[in-house]
Amino acid sequence: MAAGILLGAVAPGVSDALNSISVGTTNVPLAICMMLMLYPPLAKVRYAELPRVFRNARALGIMLLFCAVIGPLLMFVLATTFLRDQPDYMTGLILIGIAPCIAMVIVWNGLAGGDTEWCAGFVAVNAILQVLLYGPMAWLFATQLTSLVGAPVVTVSLSVGDVAGTVAFYLGIPFAAGALGRLALERAKGRDWYEGVFLPRISPVSFVALLATIILMFSLKGRQIVQLPLDAVRIAIPLVIYFAVMFFSSFAVAHAAGFSYPQTSAIAFTATGNNFELAIAVAVATFGLGSGEAFAAVVGPLIEVPSLILLVNAALAMRRHCSWPEDDMPFSVGQGAEKERA
Repeated sequence: MAAGILLGAVAPGVSDALNSISVGTTNVPLAICMMLMLYPPLAKVRYAELPRVFRNARALGIMLLFCAVIGPLLMFVLATTFLRDQPDYMTGLILIGIAPCIAMVIVWNGLAGGDTEWCAGFVAVNAILQVLLYGPMAWLFATQLTSLVGAPVVTVSLSVGDVAGTVAFYLGIPFAAGALGRLALERAKGRDWYEGVFLPRISPVSFVALLATIILMFSLKGRQIVQLPLDAVRIAIPLVIYFAVMFFSSFAVAHAAGFSYPQTSAIAFTATGNNFELAIAVAVATFGLGSGEAFAAVVGPLIEVPSLILLVNAALAMRRHCSWPEDDMPFSVGQGAEKERA
């Protein structure tokens, strides 16, 4: 984070060059880093086991309750409470709150030793819901509910195609690579080789790409953060509250429902993360690259990264100190022996 801000503030030519390598609202170097970051966790998923996720109506119900109801409402309350006098920042946070995470959550869940199949299933469900509901929810929260509480009203217009394109780009490509790559390599080399040799070799790619993503994100917006530090802090406060409330409340509910640690972790991190890529794309396309809405959407992932890293450590601590079902395994099936050794 410090290296990224320093790079953006001290060497703006480098960040400008990186920022110029874009297609529409998508920064190509950042997109490549994110896809490399997502591929190893998605390569570990045993896709044949996904139906067991969809058969667990209780787990899906808890996840959807937090992602589709509690999360958007909580972010709406925080945005209209803390940023009512800054309607552009307020709208940016609202756009974040209605988009449950479909990308980075896979990384956080993997770091915490969560169930990879459950997380992949939740991500698939959220991706479909975003394509269908993001536009109507943006209209509802940014225009109708804001007027009910006396907050400034804005107009947000976007098509289902715009949302579907962003979801397919950031999630579809690494998902396809993980599923098709596993199918091809298992047929060619066998499952033992795939999980015992291939997965341990590619696992470090995710961590290297995560560090590169953090540096890139902070470098691309380093000057804005330095120029508007107090604005960034004002946006950060409701975001930090949101992450903490969503994580610990969803973790507590899942634990009380009797789920194992890997399953509880998958539910909690899915409930906590947000699809900042979609929120940024919508904010830039609707309000412009230099808008306050876009700035708030960009600050989002900059706050999420350190917050979720702390929550990964919190999850691991609760795994050690809380009681879990007797059949709770150290890590979920399919994550590889390298995780257990680590």
